[in-house]
Amino acid sequence: MTKVYFTNVTSIGPMAPTFYADKMIILFKSDAPDELKEFCIVHEKNELNGDVLVGDTFKIGENEYKVTAVGSAVNQNLGALGHITIRFDGSTEADLPGMLCLEDKDIKEIFEGETLEIVR
Repeated sequence: MTKVYFTNVTSIGPMAPTFYADKMIILFKSDAPDELKEFCIVHEKNELNGDVLVGDTFKIGENEYKVTAVGSAVNQNLGALGHITIRFDGSTEADLPGMLCLEDKDIKEIFEGETLEIVR
């Protein structure tokens, strides 16, 4: 198994869980503007070791989700800013360049200190 991406959640913006009902989360590194942090899952480390591809597995702690679509700017944005929008709706085409789509499964609550990984 190859680790494509790795980070740890450092904080959860107070508004971030409100997006769970829409099957969406927003990731951003800790240097995000303060006005955006309140809506984001914030992380510090941003280890990208290759391009994210359809068929990869996105792991949130012990929960696993298959990648179904990768927007054209996901790899660039993830590597440079640690910023992407993630949809848990099974879409096979991303609506936005910075969107990563995962299989249609419920989002489990995300906690500070939790590991986020993409593996192949």
